Amino acid sequence: MQAVVEWLDADPDAPAPPRAQLAEAVRLSLRALAADAPGRSVEVRVPPFAAVQCIEGPRHSRGTPPNVVEMAPRTWLELALGRVRWQEAVASGAVTASGTRADLSAWLPLVRL
Repeated sequence: MQAVVEWLDADPDAPAPPRAQLAEAVRLSLRALAADAPGRSVEVRVPPFAAVQCIEGPRHSRGTPPNVVEMAPRTWLELALGRVRWQEAVASGAVTASGTRADLSAWLPLVRL
């Protein structure tokens, strides 16, 4: 995990940490989001590593969900650690969020380092 934190501290163009470490950090933090905001109305995608369903509301089970949030691994980890605010990430286009429930600001950051 230290390699991931060092990468986030580095220049945005710095090489990413080993794929396995980056994948683990994304998966663990997405699981934490799903535990903090249980439900199945929003799908949060961080390709290529993971996707979770979270937030209470109408359950989705087929096709493309109506509430989808998607972003790159670095953006997700910056949000999860409080290094970027939700509104800033959405406004900059680093996060795509569609649907009336696709706002994660109430659950972020997950932790602050």
